[in-house]
Amino acid sequence: MSDVLTTTFFSILAAGFFVGIVVGLTGMGGGALMTPALIFLGVGDAATVVTADLTAAAIYKSGGAIVHAREGSPNFSLAKWLILGSVPLALLGPWIIHAVAGGEPESIDTLLKECIGFALLLAASTYALRLYINLRRVRRGVGDADPNPPIRPLLTLLVGAVGGLLVGVTSVGSGSVIMIALLMLYPGLSAVRLVGTDLVQAVPLVLAAAISNIAINGLDWSILVPLVLGSVPGTILGSRIAPRVPQSVIRRGIVIVLTMSGVALLDKAGWGPLGKEETHPGLIGGIGIAMVVLLPLVWGLIRKTQGLPMFGSPTVSELDGDFPRTDHETRRRARRA
Repeated sequence: MSDVLTTTFFSILAAGFFVGIVVGLTGMGGGALMTPALIFLGVGDAATVVTADLTAAAIYKSGGAIVHAREGSPNFSLAKWLILGSVPLALLGPWIIHAVAGGEPESIDTLLKECIGFALLLAASTYALRLYINLRRVRRGVGDADPNPPIRPLLTLLVGAVGGLLVGVTSVGSGSVIMIALLMLYPGLSAVRLVGTDLVQAVPLVLAAAISNIAINGLDWSILVPLVLGSVPGTILGSRIAPRVPQSVIRRGIVIVLTMSGVALLDKAGWGPLGKEETHPGLIGGIGIAMVVLLPLVWGLIRKTQGLPMFGSPTVSELDGDFPRTDHETRRRARRA
């Protein structure tokens, strides 16, 4: 028993639990937070961590997809085209990394860390873009939500393919990059339809990516078991306390954490501009401090370009709510208030 309940076991359990809470609070994909957390904990090389994270995601995303499917929120036609594009590339992604790195474990680990670092920076950027798009919608006004918009097959296939390759290689992207692409392609989808559709397409996507990574890297059960044991109750707890927590602060914090984690992984991998000889914790900390100071000011200036005061309503959490909203929904919520 002592061989199982080690310090590493409880470290992974705690990481899974806290990341699960954030996922439950914000609805954000766990891969963007869990993968770098496990790498920085040093529980395994990047390939091992990605494989375990994808396998865990296939488990807990299935539960979320089932709930949304029972409530009728997903757009299954849209999810079908995303799956057709994402699954083949998710299966192929790990093999591409293996081939590019020449099969050398050290080369694979370095390449994966660089890929994950860039994927985290992309995830942070797409979330910021999502807020900006919603801000423009609020100012310009929107029509009724369209739960079943006309499908754009080629563009949807392309989104699925890019997301599938990203997830297959890094485990990052199913809840961030694909989400913002759907928001831009199908602006009539309400938030609940958007989340439901993304969850339904994410299950076969992460399952395919997990199977392909397991075939190449194997599966480390000592990482997977505590990861699942921690993340599932954490996600449930986060979902229950979400209405009581100021999500605007959490979501801004996530963007900062993703950016710092991305730069830290690139630094750890010895990415060219940062140099291979040493790491630069001062640089990473400076980036975090700069973002804490500058992001609110930049966001305020963006608000002013849309005719809003620099600070005040709508808040970040309001912008990340159920947009677009029908007039009927607006009146119903007003009566509740």
